[in-house]
Amino acid sequence: MSSPFDETSEDENRKPRSLDEKEVTVLGLWETREAAQADGPIEEVALVLRDGRGRRLSVHIGPFESMAIHNALQKVAPERPLTHDLLRNLIEKLGGRLSRVVIDDLWQGTYYAKLHIEREKAPALEIDCRPSDAIALALRFRAPISVAEHVLVEAAESE
Repeated sequence: MSSPFDETSEDENRKPRSLDEKEVTVLGLWETREAAQADGPIEEVALVLRDGRGRRLSVHIGPFESMAIHNALQKVAPERPLTHDLLRNLIEKLGGRLSRVVIDDLWQGTYYAKLHIEREKAPALEIDCRPSDAIALALRFRAPISVAEHVLVEAAESE
């Protein structure tokens, strides 16, 4: 039985490219401004990554995603599992391991990422997700985070 959730969120106009991935580290989270929303202002946060050459990538994320990343960076263990902790537990209980995450595209101002999950007795999986979720999970698994070279170049050009 198929589900509407089986569909990828990727636009069909996006074309696969050579990634030439660069490993990055999380520099931190910075509040940038309040963004107007229909139900009031919300805080916008910049998640800043840096590659080995010192190039920075700033990804704007929401307050809930920033809390998940902040908790992982500070090694805060919640009393009960939050969403990213639940996902980590689920992946592990199903015999999987997050081997890496890749921010692989920048399309019309939106970053795209992939989770790379290895499984014990099954083919590896590549799952489309938001970069903030990918990074929140990577920090929990201590998995490497990479960015495609073309994304680093395009992001620098758009600033």
